[in-house]
Amino acid sequence: MQLNDLKPAPGSRPSRLRVGRGIGSGLGKTGGRGHKGQKSRTGGFHKIGFEGGQMPLQRRLPKVGFHSRGASDRDEIRLGELTRIAGDEVTLDALRAAGLISRAVKRVKIIKSGKLDRALTVRGLATTHGARAAIEAAGGSVLED
Repeated sequence: MQLNDLKPAPGSRPSRLRVGRGIGSGLGKTGGRGHKGQKSRTGGFHKIGFEGGQMPLQRRLPKVGFHSRGASDRDEIRLGELTRIAGDEVTLDALRAAGLISRAVKRVKIIKSGKLDRALTVRGLATTHGARAAIEAAGGSVLED
């Protein structure tokens, strides 16, 4: 058997409807378009959502919400969550290894929430003023690379 010999099983692909080929076909005369009206004509087209001049639904409904395109690659980490990291250095890779952030995250900011009880070195991550003060008070340091 060759690739060019492959054919669908008999009866699995019905033959296409031949529209407008006489009364016996079941789709003769009007060809399934009904009688009269814009949509029965050739080129009879109205734009999607058009409701005959009535205010369309997508314009009647209130517009709410906003989806930030940048939100998917940023994340916040609480100060208390840093205790789950093995080792003394906090980096993006260390946060991923601890399961605190997903693979898609590219930027992280540490916020002051919770307590930090050991000295950690934060490398290449953004911190709030309060979080930076708490890290330094615990004997750690914040390095911007």
